Amino acid sequence: MATLTSASGVVALLDEQQPELKIYALQQLNTLVNQFWAEISDSVAKYTEFPDIELAALVASKVYYYLGELDDSLTFALGAGKRFDLSEKSEYVETIIAKCIDKYIDLRQQEMTVGGTDIDLRLQDIVERMFQRCAHDGEYEQAIGIALESMRLDVVEVMIGKGDSAKLLPYVLEIAMTLVQHLEFRNKILQLLVKLYQDLKEPDYISINQCLVHLNDPHTAARMLQGLISKGHELMAYQIAFDLEENATQDYLLKVSDYLSTASKTEKVDNASPKADSNDLITKVTSILSGEESIRLYLEFLYRNNHTDLMILKNTKNALESRHSIYHSALTFSNAFMHAGTTSDEFLRQNLDWLSRATNWTKFSATAALGVIHKGQLAQSMNLLTPYLPQEGAQGGSEYSEGGSLYALGLINANYGKDVLSYLKKALKDTDKEVIQHGTSLGLGVAGMATDDKDAYDDLKTVLFGDNAVAGEAAGLAMGLIKLGTASEEALEEMLEYAHETQHEKIIRGLAIGMSLIMYGKEEQADVLIDQLLGDKDPVLRYGGIYTIAMAYSGTGNNKAIRRLLHLAVSDVNDDVRRAAVTSLGFILLKNPKQVPRIVQLLTESYNPHVRYGATLALGISCAGTGYLDALDLLEPMTRDPVDFVRQGALISQAMILIQQTENTNPKVTGVRKLYEKIIGDKHEDPMAKFGAVLAQGIIDAGGRNVTISLVSRSGHANMPAIVGMAVFTQFWYWHPLTHMLSLSFTPTAIIGLNKNLQTPKFEFISNAKPSLFAYPPALKPPSATVVEKVATAVLSTTAKAKARAKKSDKEKDDHMDVDKEQVKEEEIKVDIDTTKDDPRRKNKKKREQTYDVLENLSRVVPAQLKQITFQDDSRYVPIKKGIVSGIVLMEDRKSDQIEELIEPSAPTSVDDPETGNDEEAAPFEPFEYPFDDN
Repeated sequence: MATLTSASGVVALLDEQQPELKIYALQQLNTLVNQFWAEISDSVAKYTEFPDIELAALVASKVYYYLGELDDSLTFALGAGKRFDLSEKSEYVETIIAKCIDKYIDLRQQEMTVGGTDIDLRLQDIVERMFQRCAHDGEYEQAIGIALESMRLDVVEVMIGKGDSAKLLPYVLEIAMTLVQHLEFRNKILQLLVKLYQDLKEPDYISINQCLVHLNDPHTAARMLQGLISKGHELMAYQIAFDLEENATQDYLLKVSDYLSTASKTEKVDNASPKADSNDLITKVTSILSGEESIRLYLEFLYRNNHTDLMILKNTKNALESRHSIYHSALTFSNAFMHAGTTSDEFLRQNLDWLSRATNWTKFSATAALGVIHKGQLAQSMNLLTPYLPQEGAQGGSEYSEGGSLYALGLINANYGKDVLSYLKKALKDTDKEVIQHGTSLGLGVAGMATDDKDAYDDLKTVLFGDNAVAGEAAGLAMGLIKLGTASEEALEEMLEYAHETQHEKIIRGLAIGMSLIMYGKEEQADVLIDQLLGDKDPVLRYGGIYTIAMAYSGTGNNKAIRRLLHLAVSDVNDDVRRAAVTSLGFILLKNPKQVPRIVQLLTESYNPHVRYGATLALGISCAGTGYLDALDLLEPMTRDPVDFVRQGALISQAMILIQQTENTNPKVTGVRKLYEKIIGDKHEDPMAKFGAVLAQGIIDAGGRNVTISLVSRSGHANMPAIVGMAVFTQFWYWHPLTHMLSLSFTPTAIIGLNKNLQTPKFEFISNAKPSLFAYPPALKPPSATVVEKVATAVLSTTAKAKARAKKSDKEKDDHMDVDKEQVKEEEIKVDIDTTKDDPRRKNKKKREQTYDVLENLSRVVPAQLKQITFQDDSRYVPIKKGIVSGIVLMEDRKSDQIEELIEPSAPTSVDDPETGNDEEAAPFEPFEYPFDDN
């Protein structure tokens, strides 16, 4: 057959009077349109006059598609009705379906958020047919994705019911927590998931618990725990309690504990486990919820595995001039980070003379560092700090030391402060010294984080209204910590009103950050406050508006928030606001770290150094602990930036990204560590860059090299204490003592297996990777002793000539004997060389490294190593959690009839207890002596 070269003949049939010919022409044009659409387009106006209107609309839709008019093409496709075949595998159909779905999603989102939007029924029909097609083809995930974007929960439920629920439910949960950006709809999804998870043949209690935490539903969580206990599933109850303790706020945990305690008193639990009394089990669960058990276990892990390299600190101390307060503070922070949670104050004990040189606020930070080192020693916090805390009737003490000790008390009890809140509130009322008020306010805020304690809030408000710049700044910040995530309108109104009244910039800044913390996690609910703050004339309040975006949308990846921050980063007239806007991108994109280098790449080359500094922190915050090379490649040239504080930010962010990375897992590690040493040892380097390098050394080796910076918890939640700690840490730009807040972001990286009695049994598991890959970095070698070479003695020329003549004479006499000796020596040497060459014992054989490593309970397992962890089939203990195992895990004992071998605790448990024999490790060092104290 001849190839058709034109559609003009078929187009001419459209002018015929007989309907049959017109329909025939349309049918032919429908098959020819993809080839002759340019010719056919001139006659498109005639199509609407035909009897088969749907066929005409389909042809018109295809013509407009090829003309690039997709909106018109979609309109005619809707008019085509059933003629538009969704099953057709063509680029046209796929494009129009995509356009149709996008429009439907937009209209549905407007309907759900604004209301009153009418959706074309023909549009809805195509989407419904699309859902049917997905169900028919088994493409359930695709249908669920469209349904979630278009807010169709009914479709989500149907698809989960038709598909494999066990696989689809985790998929929906992940999308809900990472991609759904509408808070109210997300909560509806989570409510549906709770119902569907409960309806499974084997309910997934771990996932149900995750949903309930996000829904802020402590009563349902408590009832679930109670039900598990009553059914004899105490191991699962313990596991959920540990997960709750890791992810929920103090207020949430207290409500769960109160409900369980009340239930155990008022009603007897039916069908209680025959192995243990139900009340005892509830007592154990409440002890887990209080944080006692996890703190005890992580303290044991950090103490047992402490690999801090004191040589790094020693070299840094020797390289810096200790009389400069900025260097003293830097080393104080670095030491605190390196020993965070380990209870080891060895470096301080060895350098009491250096420590005694601290004065004023440096002294405040040095004392507060004890809170980071002893973080988690809740029961011993008062005893540890007694030498430094304010004493009734005592006079002559340093207010800087006392203020720092009260701050330290809060850091030790961070996020677990119910036992010290009353003491801190009393200390705040009993003093009128601004330094002590400052330290107490910070301690009260961090210990009472998210408790919504009204008395603490009122006490802080009293300090705030005293209008003292130093005390007021800390009080404003602490008020936000106490009311963290509550969105309290009353508190926001009071704080904003006072921020407009006071003349102190420090107080305004404290209140600005405090207000941002109150709106933590509230997403669009915070938009009114954000608009109000960003529209303020005061740049400090606009700065607070930026952090309100960061806190309200942290970890959401919200596009609207990102666009707003990018706009402010290049448009605001104030450098502080612009710097904060870029920094805050890191908080928004916590769960999408790979996007950040691409987004901030141009900002790293900005002419404005504040924008460049913000870009460094955005990379460090979002990519913390990932070792992400794209981020490091952007930071590397910034370590050579002409502006000192940009170099500082780059050095700190490098350490955040490379924490717990080794030269075997990341090629940048060795060079970065050497760079820190070079900068610290360079006498011509600027103090601000040196400060960053010293701080970076502490961060990269934090917690005895056993912690990472984790702003997302193991279960995928945004880690609230860690995010808040990081946000307050970034304020060290204005106030160095806030540097200690970074310790809230440190998360121990361990696998800790527990039996039914919450004890740590001895067992082994396998890491399917070479041991060197995830090994601790080698410790620095101390400098070798230098050998002094002996100086040659001067010889006179006449003496040399006399000796030469005598030697020549002797040689002539015994010439034959010398030759024999030389021959013997040569033979001996030859024999020695030959035997060395052939002797297999002397060969330096390199032992081949194993391809796996056997680890024991309470071992360090870094995040990158988790996927390599397996438990052997014949292992006595197996985790009750499915999938990747990390953190504290309850273990099922397959041989419960046999005697267990337990790991005995070695961490210090008391300060001065002769029975434990731990007094040497845990006792605090002697009180500081301050020869240069100004007081």
